[in-house]
Amino acid sequence: MSPTVDPLLVITNADAGSGDQDALETALEVLRARASVEVAATSNPGELDGVLHRAGSRRIVVAGGDGSMHAVVAALHRRNELAGTVIGLIPLGTGNDFARGNGLPVEPDEAARVVLTGTPTPTDLLVDEFGDIVVNNVHVGASAQAGRLGAGVKSVLGKVRIGPIGLGKLGYPIGALMAAVRPHVLHLKVEVDGVVVNDLDQQVLMVALGNGSDVGGGTSLNPDADPADGKVDVMVSRAVGRLDRIAYVAHLSRGEHEGRDDVVSLRGSQVTVAGDEFWASADGEIHGPERRRTWRVVPGAYSLLRPAKSLD
Repeated sequence: MSPTVDPLLVITNADAGSGDQDALETALEVLRARASVEVAATSNPGELDGVLHRAGSRRIVVAGGDGSMHAVVAALHRRNELAGTVIGLIPLGTGNDFARGNGLPVEPDEAARVVLTGTPTPTDLLVDEFGDIVVNNVHVGASAQAGRLGAGVKSVLGKVRIGPIGLGKLGYPIGALMAAVRPHVLHLKVEVDGVVVNDLDQQVLMVALGNGSDVGGGTSLNPDADPADGKVDVMVSRAVGRLDRIAYVAHLSRGEHEGRDDVVSLRGSQVTVAGDEFWASADGEIHGPERRRTWRVVPGAYSLLRPAKSLD
């Protein structure tokens, strides 16, 4: 069958395991039935930059998890080529939080069909003062501590699979449990659109900025976040006492934490966090220690292929 859609450049992780490779082949079979497809496996920013340099007019498809999506969008942003770009996503990560938050199927064949038939949807991006980007979510405090600890767990469990299920997705919950024992409680000033919503005299357990809703394979830090609404959802947890922390984690696991008196939730266009040294987890990548960081929303920075809406 002759191609019926634009040629595709599928960018994948050269270090992916055999399970991911099988899933990729399933997606490629669907894509090749209707499009000319080139697959480029990259393992570092230099290789990725070279692949994008040769992309030409081909539509870019990311085959990987949130980290892979972050890497490709960051590279396009660095190259000043992100605006107007349409990107497809085949979720092959352990958590696939960004994909789920955008209503994308996680089954490789169904995700490939969205690449072929989906609607380009303007999608927001968070950018800090250094030009670093956030595709899905950035959080500081205990949650970033959990991410740091969970990364070590994931590096071990990520190689273990029970059937089609990879145990790497247990990294964040285990890290969160470890962080709950001795959490990083911080004095932080949080400003949203110039309004102070938490000052230095009020300790915080964590702060989360959500372009997307979930992190760590399904933990909804910002349950109502919409990557296409031109705003970032901000959640500040002041549950610093031992019993408060336990109750907060219980509510968080059920997605009910925003109803607590010690949780502040709001929406804005620019957020500044400053105060005690903190680590930040941006799309699963750990940065820091920091003393101050500002993130702003770039509405509709690029277009993501999302499932076409039914006319019914």
